Amino acid sequence: MTKDALTNSLLYLNDVKVSFDGYKALRGLSLVLAKGEMRAIIGPNGAGKTTMMDCITGKTRPDEGDVYFGGSTDLTKLDEADIAELGIGRKFQKPTVFENHTVEDNILLALKAPRSAFATLFGKAAADQRVRIDAILKTIRLTDHRLRPAADLSHGQKQWLEIGMLLAQDPKLLLVDEPVAGMTDAETATTAELLREIARDHSVVVVEHDMHFVRELGVKVTVLHEGAVLAEGSLDAVSADPRVIEVYLGR
Repeated sequence: MTKDALTNSLLYLNDVKVSFDGYKALRGLSLVLAKGEMRAIIGPNGAGKTTMMDCITGKTRPDEGDVYFGGSTDLTKLDEADIAELGIGRKFQKPTVFENHTVEDNILLALKAPRSAFATLFGKAAADQRVRIDAILKTIRLTDHRLRPAADLSHGQKQWLEIGMLLAQDPKLLLVDEPVAGMTDAETATTAELLREIARDHSVVVVEHDMHFVRELGVKVTVLHEGAVLAEGSLDAVSADPRVIEVYLGR
């Protein structure tokens, strides 16, 4: 990949290789994400999607290759906490919210600010925090549920709340893993809509299996297979690629 690709990128992976006990999870994965871009990552189980996200967030250190953020920060030299502090937020497939707290308090706890979360929770939130919370609740479609305990939300609403908790940390890049797994059709459509809204102000990487949902996102698609990029382009373009049909869509 060229030096220009690195300089102009938000996220830059070049020839990344990772092995676990002889199993090659990534075999020279290269990917460039532009600032402000949303990208969908698809591929069969074992394609390397989770390992790729682990390398970006510092959970796994590559054996070889480059992983850069913002054009100049070498993520392979940083730990998970440092990478989160840089502005990379990750949402795992299973939502993890504070079930005994209200929706609003979940967002308040996640807000990125130099303070003790629990001290703020039981004190009075500052006016600017209130504005931020209101904006996030509107984005994640939970304004009317702000005072409900998170435990009472539907599965889809919990997924949205966790996305809201990520937004509260004001990340430059959101990594979202299978956000619509287990959702109703209506929730799936709403999730595509809210991610498109979020992508106006943030870069987003969405790992997903649901092709209908990927089509609703309307973004460039990267297909992984056996730890490397097999194809890239619009969903229509990659869906018509004979290699993609053989290893993934034909199953």
